[in-house]
Amino acid sequence: MSKSRDNLTLLSFLALWFGAAISIAEILTGGLLAPLGFKSGLTAIIVGHIIGTAILILGGIIGAETRLPSIMSTGISFGKYGAYLFSVLNVLQLLGWTAVMIISGARSVNEITKALWSYNNIYIWSIIIGGLICLWIYFGKKGMKKLNLIAVILLFLLTILLSTVVFNNSELLSKGAADTMSFGAAIELNVIMPLSWLPLIADYTRFAKRKRDGVAGSFLGYFIGSSWMYTIGLGAAITAGNPDPGAMMLAADLGFTALGIVILSTVTTTFLDAYSAGVTFLNIFPKADERKAALAMGITGTLIAVIVPIEQYENFLYAIGSVFAPLFAILLTDYFIVKKNIKLQEGLLVNWGAAIVWIIGVIMYYQFIKLDFVLGATVPVMAITGLIYCLSWRLTKNWRLLEKHQNC
Repeated sequence: MSKSRDNLTLLSFLALWFGAAISIAEILTGGLLAPLGFKSGLTAIIVGHIIGTAILILGGIIGAETRLPSIMSTGISFGKYGAYLFSVLNVLQLLGWTAVMIISGARSVNEITKALWSYNNIYIWSIIIGGLICLWIYFGKKGMKKLNLIAVILLFLLTILLSTVVFNNSELLSKGAADTMSFGAAIELNVIMPLSWLPLIADYTRFAKRKRDGVAGSFLGYFIGSSWMYTIGLGAAITAGNPDPGAMMLAADLGFTALGIVILSTVTTTFLDAYSAGVTFLNIFPKADERKAALAMGITGTLIAVIVPIEQYENFLYAIGSVFAPLFAILLTDYFIVKKNIKLQEGLLVNWGAAIVWIIGVIMYYQFIKLDFVLGATVPVMAITGLIYCLSWRLTKNWRLLEKHQNC
């Protein structure tokens, strides 16, 4: 990789991840915590985001040090075929996120246009938002830096406006908890949102000018932005029973400005999903063009948003957690603790030992969801999966499928 490409600075990462966090999905997920009440909900947001963002940054460090995209780095532990499998799974989850973000943004925009002009057409707005995402991809990394910085400045003003709408309500602290959600379930909903970015973060930190820029900028940008969005959604759901940003901005009499804000916040976040889906696609078909692949993902995500009703955030997030929590638990353990595969091993097709531990981790995840553990499911599953891998890797180090010319 050319050194001239490694030019993303601390400010670039702050803008990138703050912009990524300012999204309708983050606000709506924060609204799911309303049964806890504001004080307990806010505690869950802070604790969950500290844990989740810390895990996220570990993946970013691997990208900054190895200069490998996130999913390609899984080949360190799982081999070439393992990386192919996770590439397919990552493309599917990123296409799902692209569709979820587009349809969520379209619904919010549609609420605004219904109120302003009595115009009601979610599908047209889905196509428009999808088209803008593809345009954003077309500008590429250099254009992304400039456009994203401008967008984040505007989106920062959005957070202030939404905060004013929500926190001016005197009922926010007086409403009690509904006792229909456990603290552990709330923690999990906070941890798995940053975890959903784990298969993407190294796609960007690999371009860091300095490792500390990628680490500090990503952590601060995402932690502050995402915690803020969750808190806005929590407050809106408690006071108004509706965390939809479009409804909040209409309540604030923002009018036409609300339309631009919702579209902008959706595009800046969903661009990352579509772009990283394209990067992951190259792990399967390395001769493909990165920009064209990302554009194809943007178009596909838009079509899914128009055709398929895909808005079950909670179940969708749990599905992501079940696959990627044990996966990255093994990679992080391998990279930072075992350190036997600090680089990609040429000729390693499959590490069966790592694959078996991953399957155990996936099964454990759903068991911990049922247990309703106080720290959620992700933290104990990643810890136990990492421990199992630590204890078993010496026993299973020969359980590998190598290319024929390689020696065991």
